[in-house]
Amino acid sequence: MLTALVFVVGAASLGVEIAAARLLAPYFGASTIVWANTIGVVLVALSVGYWFGGRFADRHPHLRGLCLLVLAASLLIAVVPFAARPFLGFSVDAFDTVSVGGFAGSLFGVLVLVAVPVTLLGAAAPWAVRLAVGEMERSGEVVGRLYAISTAGSLLGTMISALLLIPLLGTQRTFFVFALALALVACIGVGWRFVLVPAALALAIAIPVGTIKGAHSGRVLYEAETTHQYARVVERPDGSRVLELNEGQAVHSLWRPGAYLTGDYWDGHLVLPAAARRRPAGRIAILGNAGGTVARAYGHFFPRTAVDAVEIDAELTELGRRFLGLRNPRMRVFAEDARPWLERSSGGYDAIMVDAYRQPYIPFYLTTREFFELARERLAPAGVTIVNVGHPDGSDALERVLGKTMAAVFPRVLRDPIEPTNTLLVGGTDLSASRLRRNASALPVALRPLARGAAARLAPRLPGGEVFTDDRAPVEWLVDSSLLEYANE
Repeated sequence: MLTALVFVVGAASLGVEIAAARLLAPYFGASTIVWANTIGVVLVALSVGYWFGGRFADRHPHLRGLCLLVLAASLLIAVVPFAARPFLGFSVDAFDTVSVGGFAGSLFGVLVLVAVPVTLLGAAAPWAVRLAVGEMERSGEVVGRLYAISTAGSLLGTMISALLLIPLLGTQRTFFVFALALALVACIGVGWRFVLVPAALALAIAIPVGTIKGAHSGRVLYEAETTHQYARVVERPDGSRVLELNEGQAVHSLWRPGAYLTGDYWDGHLVLPAAARRRPAGRIAILGNAGGTVARAYGHFFPRTAVDAVEIDAELTELGRRFLGLRNPRMRVFAEDARPWLERSSGGYDAIMVDAYRQPYIPFYLTTREFFELARERLAPAGVTIVNVGHPDGSDALERVLGKTMAAVFPRVLRDPIEPTNTLLVGGTDLSASRLRRNASALPVALRPLARGAAARLAPRLPGGEVFTDDRAPVEWLVDSSLLEYANE
C-alpha cells in the first residue's frame, strides 16, 4: 500500500509541475523565467510539506490520516484548471497596471494555484516513511527504498505528462488524470466509502475544455496546446487573421484577405535581399516559419524561388495552411530546430532569414558568433542573412548585441528599423542602400515602393554591444532588463 501511494504521489508532484508551467504559458509565456518560477515554487512547497509532514506523522502515525491527506491533495489539484482562467486573467491585468513583469506575475500565479496541493503531496513522503519504519536497525533500507520508489514515480510523472498526457489530452485533463490517480490510491487506505471522489474526478475528465483565453478583439477561430506551446488563431474585426503563441503579446504570422503584403515587418524579407543582388533569390531558408507569412508571399511574388521553411512546431505549419492561406508549391517544410537543421543542410542559400522567437526571447544559440559563422558558410556568393530583432519600443540593447555579433562574422551589417518594435538586421559581403534603390526596378511592381522605403531607412548597425558566443549569450538577462526599463518609463 505504501509503495503504491509513494509512487503515485511522486508521479503527481512532478506531473503537476509540468502541467502548471503549461497552464501559465498562455498568460505569461514559456520563458526560462516562468520555468524557474514554477520549479522554485514547487521546490519550496515540497520542502514545507516535508517539514510539516514529519511533525504530523509523529502525532498521527496511522495510514488513514495519510490517505486523507492525499485525497485532499487530489481534490485541490482538480480545482486548479477551473480557477486558473479567471485568476490568471485577473493577475495579468493587475500586474500590467502596476508595471510588474512576467517574473512577479508568474511567481504569484504558480504560488496561488499549485503551492497548497504540492505542499500536501510533500507531506506524504515523511508520513509514509514514519509508517514504514518498523525496526530502527532496518530504517536506512526502508527509507532508501521509499525514496527510490518516489523518484521513479517522479520520473514517470514527468515523462508521461510532457510526452503523452499534455499532447493527447491537454493541460486541464492532465490535472484531472493525476488527481484521479491520487484519489484511487488514497481510497485503498480510507475505504471505498470515499469512492465518489475518484468517480467524480473520472467524470471531470469528460468535461469539454472551453476557450483557454479570450481574444482582446476579434474571435478565436482555433486554439490548442501543441507539443511545444499554446497556439491560437484569432480573426480580427477587419477580417485579418493572426497567429499568437503562448502569452499572445506578439503576432507570429499575419494573413490579410486578398493580399500577400502585411504592412508589417514580414514585408521587409521580400525586398532586403535586393540590397546585395539584382536577380531574385533562387533559394532561401526561413528559420522560424511559424504560419508561413513570408513563405506564402514568396510563393506569390517569386514563384521560382525554392523555400526551405524550418519550424520546430509542425502544428503551426498546419495552422498556416488551414487558416492563413499558406500555399507555395516550391516550399519544403522541416519540423526541426533551426540550428541543428542548418548544420546538416547543404547550403547554397541566397538568403537565410532568422525569425525564431519564443516570445519575448530569441533562442540564445541563434544569437552567437558560432551561429552566424555557420549561416555564412551556408550562404551562396552574394547571399545575405536577415535577422528580425523584436524589442520594446525605444529599446535597442538586443539590436546592438546582435549587430556587434554579426559584424564579427560579416564584412557588412546594415539595419532597417522597419517597425517601432522590429528591426531587421542584414549581414552580407557586399550590400548597400544604394544597390537596393537601383535594384528596386527589377522587383515585382507591388514591391518597388517597399524597396525604395527600405533603402531610405537602411543604415549602418548601431554602435556598441558585445559579441555573444555559444559559451556566453545572456539573452534572457538582456531582454528582461530591457522589459523592466520599458515598464519603468
